[in-house]
Amino acid sequence: MKLLITGGAGFIGSNLVEHFTKDDRVSLVRVLDDLSNGYYENIKEFESHPKFEFMEGDICDYQVCLNATKGIDKITHQAALGSVPRSIENPMRTTEVNILGTVNVMHAAVENGVERVVLACSSSTYGDSKELPKVENRIGKPLSPYAVTKLSIEQFADVFQQVY
Repeated sequence: MKLLITGGAGFIGSNLVEHFTKDDRVSLVRVLDDLSNGYYENIKEFESHPKFEFMEGDICDYQVCLNATKGIDKITHQAALGSVPRSIENPMRTTEVNILGTVNVMHAAVENGVERVVLACSSSTYGDSKELPKVENRIGKPLSPYAVTKLSIEQFADVFQQVY
């Protein structure tokens, strides 16, 4: 299996890199990251690993996404701007990266015949719901631009699964 990890230099992404470079079923672990939130130091130790490949690029650039998804079987999409305060300060950039960037990744995956895309979601989509335990089909009112973007990408993913 050839795997793309978007946001692979971040905390979760770099741990996925470590896990999948050890997995015998995986022949390639390609990381796409613009290094705006993640740190290359998180994945530097894999530079010489025969399965590892790094691509620096922004998921908001569709051509970058097309190039990154070529030859890929599965994607774990971790790339996002994840800060609630930052989303309040700059909702435009949060929307651009989290929604447009995710749609770019999913559409490039469709164009290149990727079998599966797994999204990183957020409990922030539950918003003001007080109900415990949280249930995926009972979403509250999102309380931040970040939460709205994460809820939107979940809905985009559902639509992509049905349409493509």
